[in-house]
Amino acid sequence: MNLRILPILAAVLLLGACAGKPVRAPAPPASASVSPEPPACADPAGCPAAHEAAAATTAQAATQVDGHADATVAATPPVAQAANADGAAPTDAEDDFAALYGGPTADAGAGDGAAPAYDPWEKYNRRMHRFNLAVDRGIARPLATAYVHVVPRVARTGVSNFFGNLRSPLTMVNQLLQGHADDAWDTLGRFLMNSTLGIGGLFDPASKAMVPRRSEDFGQTLGTWGWRQSRYVELPFFGPRTVRDVFGLAGDMPLSPLRRIEMDKLRIGLQGLQLVDTRVQLLSLDDIRDSAVDEYALTRDAWLQRRNYQIEKDLRRDHRRHEDDEQTTIPVDAMPMPDWGR
Repeated sequence: MNLRILPILAAVLLLGACAGKPVRAPAPPASASVSPEPPACADPAGCPAAHEAAAATTAQAATQVDGHADATVAATPPVAQAANADGAAPTDAEDDFAALYGGPTADAGAGDGAAPAYDPWEKYNRRMHRFNLAVDRGIARPLATAYVHVVPRVARTGVSNFFGNLRSPLTMVNQLLQGHADDAWDTLGRFLMNSTLGIGGLFDPASKAMVPRRSEDFGQTLGTWGWRQSRYVELPFFGPRTVRDVFGLAGDMPLSPLRRIEMDKLRIGLQGLQLVDTRVQLLSLDDIRDSAVDEYALTRDAWLQRRNYQIEKDLRRDHRRHEDDEQTTIPVDAMPMPDWGR
């Protein structure tokens, strides 16, 4: 036997003996350089320090690829770090987390969910935002707060269910336009079940039956058709939008059941109630908005990031039990205005 291979065999046996022991080594600082290889040990069980040094060296070398020390670990959510350490692909939850808040995903680089805000009309938008903020703090927020204090939770849930069910036809049509026939079938099933067994949508038996709940509009449809990049604009009363979504309003109006009601008092009353219900869903964000250094930039960036995320999900057809019914903008049928679509 060639004597030169004896040290190699000894090193292999040493690593095999140490591999079965769990080791937790603290991550080295980013500025540290890779340490030299620790001295060999004849008895692996008696040299935990040598083993820990080797593990730390390996971890440090892995995070210093291309000169970006620890950048990947710091940017990866904790759950994703554990999955990536095991060599497994990110789960749906990790992929959604990274799409909303940043970080590596399975589809990294495929979309522009983290693209910078396209806001060439910022001066106008800031003035309009101040107007909307004054209306919100003077009228909408006090009404929503009083509504929460006066109306019981079970009644508020019924109101939210009712208006959510009314959005089903609009969602179903846009799912068909996007080529998601399976999702449209689910939405039709939800609408029929909640409109009958749920007494006009006041109750939500479809969710108990595990029928997915989703929300789509024509602005998202235009995004899936190729209108990806669109400048940000803030409308009076309607709030955050893009130019693409402004055109989307025109496509959504004819599909609004509320706008089919010919009795003005009833229609306006229901639209006002829907506005209050929408504002109640955003009360949990008030503390964050009030404490923000730049409330306009926070609102714009958060809205655009979520909007891009919704379109990316549509493009990837990644609707495996994905539910997305959170209302983040004023619905087209909630604002009293001339019935152009009737």
